[in-house]
Amino acid sequence: MGKLTISRNDPVAVVTMNSPENRNALSTDVLVELADALDSLDADPEVRAIVLTGGPALFASGADVRQLRDIAPVEYAASARGTSWRRIGALDTVLVAAVAGYALGGGCELALAADLVVAADTAVFGQPEVKLGLVPGAGGTQRWARVAGRYAAAGVVLTGRTVDAFEARELGLVHRIVPAERLVPAAMALAGEIAANGPLAVTAARAAVRRAEELPLSAALEFERQQLLLMLTSDDHVEGITALLDKRPPRFTGQ
Repeated sequence: MGKLTISRNDPVAVVTMNSPENRNALSTDVLVELADALDSLDADPEVRAIVLTGGPALFASGADVRQLRDIAPVEYAASARGTSWRRIGALDTVLVAAVAGYALGGGCELALAADLVVAADTAVFGQPEVKLGLVPGAGGTQRWARVAGRYAAAGVVLTGRTVDAFEARELGLVHRIVPAERLVPAAMALAGEIAANGPLAVTAARAAVRRAEELPLSAALEFERQQLLLMLTSDDHVEGITALLDKRPPRFTGQ
C-alpha cells in the first residue's frame, strides 16, 4: 500500500501511516486506503486488536487543506471522505491509536475515533479548523464533547488551541503516556493485553461502551444486559470460568 505499512504479530496488527513528506496529511486517497486496510483487518478473525500509528515522531497533521480550498459543498459531500470516516468508525475490532508529535484536525479526529489512545510525551492534539474558517467535520466537535465535556471541548474547538499529552490525559482523551521511543511497543503491549481476553466478550463489551455515547442510560443498560445474555450462550464463557477455577490460562476460541 502506498501511504501505509502493515505488520502482523497475530493477534495484533499494526497499521503505520507513512507519508512524512506531507506530515501524514489525510488526503482523500489516504483516507480511502486507510479505511480499506482497517476493513480488511477487521474481517480477519486472527486479528483481535489493531494499533494505528504514524511512528515515533508524527501521527497525522490533519486534512490535506489544498484539497479543501476550492472544493464545492456538493463535491465534498459526494467524495469518499465521509464514507471513509464512517467505515473507520464502524469497526468491530479494538483500535488503539499510538500518537506521537502532531495529531491535528483530522489527525486528532482519527485518534478520537480509536478505543484507546497511547500517547508519546511529545504528542500534541488540537482542532485548528476555526483558524482556517472551517469546522471539524469528522467527529471533532462531538467526540471531544463526549470525552471531555462540553465546556472543555469548547475550549479546544472554539479557540483552535493545542493541548499536550498531559493535558489530553487530564481531559480524558489519553489513556497512557510513554516516551516516544517506547510508543509503538507500549501500544502493541496494550493491544496484546486486550487481545488475550475472550474475543467475543471484548467485541460485545466494546460495543456496549460505545453505546454509552449514543443511547439514553436505560437503553444502554438494556443493550449491556443483552450482551451479557449473548455471552452466556458462548463456549468462551465456560472456558474462561473453568480456566479460573483450574488456575490456568484460558484457551479462548471465539465461539
